[in-house]
Amino acid sequence: MASPTLSVTLDDVRAAQDLLSGVVRPTPLEYSRALSDRVGAEVFLKCENLQRAGSFKIRGAYTRMARLSDAEKARGVVAASAGNHAQGVALAGQLLGIDVKVYMPYGAPMPKLLATQAYGATIEQVGTTIDECLVKAREWESTNGAVLIHPFDHHDIVAGQGTAGLEILDQCPDVRTIVVSTGGGGLLAGISVAVRAARPEVRIIGVQAEQAAAYPLSLAAGKPVAFENMQTMADGIAVGMPGDVPYALVRDLVDAIETVSEEELSRALLFVLERAKLVVEPAGAAAVAHLLDRAGHQHLDGPVVAVLSGGNIDPLLLLRIIRHGMAAAGRYLQFRVRISDRPGHLARLLADCAAVDANVLEVEHIRTGTTITVDEVEIGLQLETRGKQHCEEVLRTLRSKGYQLKFG
Repeated sequence: MASPTLSVTLDDVRAAQDLLSGVVRPTPLEYSRALSDRVGAEVFLKCENLQRAGSFKIRGAYTRMARLSDAEKARGVVAASAGNHAQGVALAGQLLGIDVKVYMPYGAPMPKLLATQAYGATIEQVGTTIDECLVKAREWESTNGAVLIHPFDHHDIVAGQGTAGLEILDQCPDVRTIVVSTGGGGLLAGISVAVRAARPEVRIIGVQAEQAAAYPLSLAAGKPVAFENMQTMADGIAVGMPGDVPYALVRDLVDAIETVSEEELSRALLFVLERAKLVVEPAGAAAVAHLLDRAGHQHLDGPVVAVLSGGNIDPLLLLRIIRHGMAAAGRYLQFRVRISDRPGHLARLLADCAAVDANVLEVEHIRTGTTITVDEVEIGLQLETRGKQHCEEVLRTLRSKGYQLKFG
């Protein structure tokens, strides 16, 4: 399947691995019994969320920047990123003594912004997407002479990211399927180069958020094309258009590109947190989201390796996603119900919930409204349940007792 005209080769990836020795840490490969049971095959998690700076990005950034000439290093570098690439470039700059300027979008996660600053980078926020930041980064490059360190569209970046693939082959020599979170495609392309050359029979799958899925459109068009109006919580893979370098490699080497919904991303993040005891960001959970979505109705040859690409998540976003993921998994139940505004009626409602083991998290009283009579009160309830079947049991029981439930 591999072609002699590939812009990045296995030798390039091996050279990057030598360059990165002592700079990046080989990340662990953790067996997941819970995910294996769901998928029906052995599943291992490649924990790039535990890499320096919290993601795989230092691999490519350091490889690219270490190979700059002394004159280029003296001029400094510029990058555009929602956070993970920014941290990778900033850390590489700190290690190599290179001045770093980073354009980050408004709304970039605060921990990523603060960590980038802590590594010594100068930050300017512009626009709301990585693509808008790239425009500004290229302007800075042309007017100030700084070298643009692209987040994915350069052969050194791809070669550096591919070192994760070499580690996978060392840690799981009999791997049969590799699933990779995908934005611009640098990590997917790099892993594909490393793995395809040594083990051409391994199935390689890229996974994108369906609301930022530029690769399916681009592969159908036969060239990189833009995905308009991205709307995803997975900022780390919210890339509007693939780069030429990774696109060509993905086109030639990758078996499939799949997409996952926002609900599936939040469920996967919660699954990894609860069952693997690992913190990942939404982008980092995309590969697991694919496995959970396909479990039971699509066979995957094992062993399977799912790459957890990053773990840099704002705690406030983590809290919201946990709640969203629990709701998607049927662990939260919210509804409104009208009852008589008399002593004892609210207590009776709560007792009826308790009788079916539903834990009450929040209670809201609504006493005014155009459709609420003077002797009624509308109660908004948020309940914690054990899952979808328990939700159905709770609803069935409450309806059997005469409660008229409203949702939304």
